[in-house]
Amino acid sequence: MSKYIDLKKSLNREELNINYDELKIRQKKLLKIRKLGIAFPNKFRRNYTSSQLHKEFSYKTHEDLVALNIQVNISGRIMTRRIMGKASFIVLKDGEGSIQLYITINSLLSKQIYVNHLKQLDLGDIIGAQGILFKTRTGELSIRCYNVMLLSKSLRPLPSKFYGLNNSEKKYRQRYLDLIVNDKSSKIFKKRSLIIYKIRQFMKKYDFIEVETPIMHTIPGGAIARPFVTYHNKLGMHMYLRIAPELYLKKLIIGGFERIFEINRNFRNESISPYHNPEFTMMEVYIAYSDYKDMISFTQKLLSKLAEQIFKSNTIQYGEYCLNFKEPFTKMSVKEAIIYYLPEVKLNNINDMSIIVDILKKFEIQFNKKWSLEKLHMLLFEEIITKKIIQPTFITHYPTELSPLARCNDNDSKLADRFELFIAGFEIGNGFSELNDPDDQRDRFLKQIQEKRMNSKNTDNTDIVHCYDEDYLTALEYGLPPTSGIGIGIDRLVMLLTNQHNIRDVILFPTLRPK
Repeated sequence: MSKYIDLKKSLNREELNINYDELKIRQKKLLKIRKLGIAFPNKFRRNYTSSQLHKEFSYKTHEDLVALNIQVNISGRIMTRRIMGKASFIVLKDGEGSIQLYITINSLLSKQIYVNHLKQLDLGDIIGAQGILFKTRTGELSIRCYNVMLLSKSLRPLPSKFYGLNNSEKKYRQRYLDLIVNDKSSKIFKKRSLIIYKIRQFMKKYDFIEVETPIMHTIPGGAIARPFVTYHNKLGMHMYLRIAPELYLKKLIIGGFERIFEINRNFRNESISPYHNPEFTMMEVYIAYSDYKDMISFTQKLLSKLAEQIFKSNTIQYGEYCLNFKEPFTKMSVKEAIIYYLPEVKLNNINDMSIIVDILKKFEIQFNKKWSLEKLHMLLFEEIITKKIIQPTFITHYPTELSPLARCNDNDSKLADRFELFIAGFEIGNGFSELNDPDDQRDRFLKQIQEKRMNSKNTDNTDIVHCYDEDYLTALEYGLPPTSGIGIGIDRLVMLLTNQHNIRDVILFPTLRPK
């Protein structure tokens, strides 16, 4: 294995112009360290992190610290370095924060430490330091070092501390750099972890069982979306990355589990946008012996509690909006939302096909003349209304023809006992009373296939993935109790709770086109 990299080949033109000379200098330093046999040591044990030091000793006076004589072993990355005469001040960053190191030649245990380690240091290097905790004249908690060890050499210079890493594309492609130089990004992903932890705590409190279902499916089901296709060599068959876990989870309800959830990765071979990534995280929840109204109550309780635990408040700031997560959330049907947000639509004309068609034409929204009134309502709602819904709002009574896994409403079979939760203009969750009639479900599966074939652009229907899942229908024939379920987009929820406006800013490694 080569010890050296061809810097000219590995850098783009911009980096080559700016950093090539510095890279050569750093590589020469690494060569010196290699010859000494001390490059990339494997053993350094720290006894404190930066946050532990600040938490335990920041309130102590200089005199207190002198008396305590705290011996510190700490490690991290060099973020800044100031040389003042014979003294060096280094800001060392670890996974929890940063702390200042104070180093003089006279304070080191030996001159060799200065020659072999200190002189070879650059910004971005990872070091281990040993010293005594003290406070400077300005009151800054610092470590007076008597030993410094280079643990890992950074051959490439970090982005400028002043300019940071402002190129969004580079942030996503080189997330490690983003996390090093942008504390804001680190905080976002730590908060993401906290959010998921708090969700699991909440689910455990309410006696839910966390389960795991397959990521590779023999039939794509549980949602209307184009799947990613792979091939199993041993079985000699095509398989599909999960677009939704719904059918497997309902099989578990049939099997006797009554309160289950799964936090899972799903994959949909569709668009990329500020709200969509082909690989994304969802939580699906199912409760036996409940309906969609019960699931609405549960969902708002979960989100209200989550906001309270994360922010110690029911209100959060998202961009220009102050969002109120206090229960109960607003509830309205699709029709009620259209009437509320579009002044030209009234209660007495909401069911007038010509009025709805005229409005769609006014907004230059394309539609199929063969579509039903309910489908046109849905199109108008999706294109115009959703972006207007800012405060947490449950929208109910979706068309049955667009809800193939949801139970029909008892009073109007054209509508489903289904809801979606919208906040800040985008969908956060989709839930409904589950369809548990196997004959009705079979008919809907067949109708879906028929519609896909009719709408297919390929004469041989090669773009159609059959969604008829006979195994699921067999399971339904053993009896699915009255059940409600919901899928919540974790990435979008994290966007809200971290005040981010692009899903790629809350996914560590979002999907990107290769360079």
